[in-house]
Amino acid sequence: MRRPFALIAATLLVGALAMPAASRLHPGVYWTHNDSDDGPYLYAVDSATGETVARLTLTGIGTPRDVEAISIGPGNKIFVGDIGDNLGGTWPYVWIYELPEPKELEDATVRATQYVVKYSDGPRDAESMIVHPKTGRVYIIDKNEDGGHLYEGPAELSASGGNVFRPVAPIGLWATDAALSPDGRQLAVRGYFGGIHYSWNGGEPKREGRLSVPLQGQGESVTYSADGSRLMYGSEGTESPVEARDVPGGDGGGGGEGARADDGKNTAADGEGGTVKVGALVAAGAFVALLFGLRRLRRRR
Repeated sequence: MRRPFALIAATLLVGALAMPAASRLHPGVYWTHNDSDDGPYLYAVDSATGETVARLTLTGIGTPRDVEAISIGPGNKIFVGDIGDNLGGTWPYVWIYELPEPKELEDATVRATQYVVKYSDGPRDAESMIVHPKTGRVYIIDKNEDGGHLYEGPAELSASGGNVFRPVAPIGLWATDAALSPDGRQLAVRGYFGGIHYSWNGGEPKREGRLSVPLQGQGESVTYSADGSRLMYGSEGTESPVEARDVPGGDGGGGGEGARADDGKNTAADGEGGTVKVGALVAAGAFVALLFGLRRLRRRR
């Protein structure tokens, strides 16, 4: 039985898995990372087997604080967003790391460039980072219960000083992840229970409609397949299943892309199919209720 992303090196990954970014150099391979304090590591995963085929150790950076996003830009550059802030926006700056995608899939130590990121309107929490596949410009969407904004970075990031990101467009969602299509024309943004599909519109996203987001226990990830025909939705935690959906308006063709995830019915590690059970509904509802409760507690302090 094929299990794309069903088992992603469960013996190695001790934190919560984040959604991968499709490799341009290695068809069928996705790059992913752990959440929070796992260390300066990236993992290459074979989407057909779920096996980790390489682990990269990043040097040239400080200690990662709350890694939340990964994206691949022009020239096969990997961007890692250490942009989370579970305390609701108390850190004066966050970081982005950039490194070349290795030509060989093997465990290696890779030197990365570290960029300091600040927001023009003050610190904030974020889990969504995208890199335009044509221009290489980096964008961040903040995570706000009442809806956030798309923040645009400078045309080129600077390693010698701060990089100020400025709000350029509202995003009507409590965003947990986002992705740009490989051609740079479509933007997908997801939250815990839904998602929105935008046309990129030159960096001023235009809302097109809702996304068909599967119900997941902690839905915090989305990415496009390498050919742009499918959106891949994931949750956190080892052995988490990934489910695929056709992109809005697409024909669902995958061109043989290995990450088609068994036509959207990706199996979990215990062999169960993609059917949502009552227990999953209860767990998901309880999780979101807990999030709202924690936010209210913070506001009262």
